[in-house]
Formats: sequence, structure tokens, C-alpha cells
Amino acid sequence: MLKRYFLTGLLVLVPLAITVWVLATLIGLMDQSLLLLPPSWRPESRFGFSVPGMGAVLTVLIVLITGILATNFFGKRLILFWEGLLARVPVVKSIYYSVKQVSDTLFSGTGEHFGKVLLVPYPHQGALSIAFQTGTPTPQVAQHSDEELVSVFIPTAPSPVNGFFFFVKKSDTVELDISVDEALKYIVSMGVVVPTPKDIQAANYVGD
Repeated sequence: MLKRYFLTGLLVLVPLAITVWVLATLIGLMDQSLLLLPPSWRPESRFGFSVPGMGAVLTVLIVLITGILATNFFGKRLILFWEGLLARVPVVKSIYYSVKQVSDTLFSGTGEHFGKVLLVPYPHQGALSIAFQTGTPTPQVAQHSDEELVSVFIPTAPSPVNGFFFFVKKSDTVELDISVDEALKYIVSMGVVVPTPKDIQAANYVGD
């Protein structure tokens, strides 16, 4: 009986504790934006103690103001001028434009950017892994295969931010009728939280 109560307590407290830890970590990182303010403007100087979350509010305001400025004529001109300066620095140019391409794809609402959830044969032909289609290969890559290829990102469990990037034959993939969010929950839970797809054709793939 005590074991049952203990396990029930774990089921209640572990998700809550992890959620609080993740939020506290994010807020702690965002609070670092207070370092942009003059020392006399910071909560420690104003109130005599730190105020958790003030940096998160400041970060949100900075993002909103940046978005507002970037959408008007002068803001666009300023961004073009800034990017022109970065383009003249070799190492900085490579890093900036690589990150910019990824962020544009993920946040702009254009492109395929994880638009499809797939099953792919990985790490060998007898196994299947969940993957996200990220696009199509460049002609330089596609010419080395006699079949159509797709670009996929195969996340690791339980941390889907890490993974592997591959080109696989489209004929070897199966598109799953589940959302990216459902697939991520499935990966993070290591198969415990089962998605509710409308139609998964995995059985057809395995039987081929």
C-alpha cells in the first residue's frame, strides 16, 4: 500500500518539479537581459533585492520592439545596413547567415520546416525511427542517387533537440498522419505518450 502511495506521489510531483525547473531555467536565462541596463536601473539598486522575472519581461519587450522596428521602412534599412557590415567579416558572416537561414525557416511560416512526420529505416533496415522532413536535397546531392531523396532530421529520445540529419530515399519513408507536436511528445516520453493519428500506415511499410 505504501509503495502505491509513493508511486502515485511520484507521478504527481515529478512532472510538476520538471515543469518548475524548466520554467525557472528559462526565466533565469531571460533575466540575464537585465545586464543590458545601467546598474542604477536594475531591481537590486531600485528595491534592494532581485526580482525574478523582470528580465523575462524586459526580453519580451525587446523582442516586440525589435519586431515593430523591423517592419517599418527605416527599420528595414537599418537591418540591411547591419547585415551589410556583418557580411564583411568572414567568420561572423558564416555563423550569422547559417543561423538566420534556420530561424527564417522555423519562424517565418514558409518552407517545409518539419512539415511532415515520417517513419524512416534507422539505424538499420530492420528498425524504424520517427523523423521530420526538412526539405529536399540540392541538385549536387540528388544527382548521386537514382531515386528521389528527401532531407530528414531524426531526433534522439528523450531530448529531441539533438539528432541526426540524413538524406533518405523517399520510397523508403512512410508519412504519418500525426502533428509535429504529437510526434515530439511521443519522442520525449520514449513511447509512453502514444499519439492519436487518423491513419498510420506503418503496418503496410513493415509488410512490404
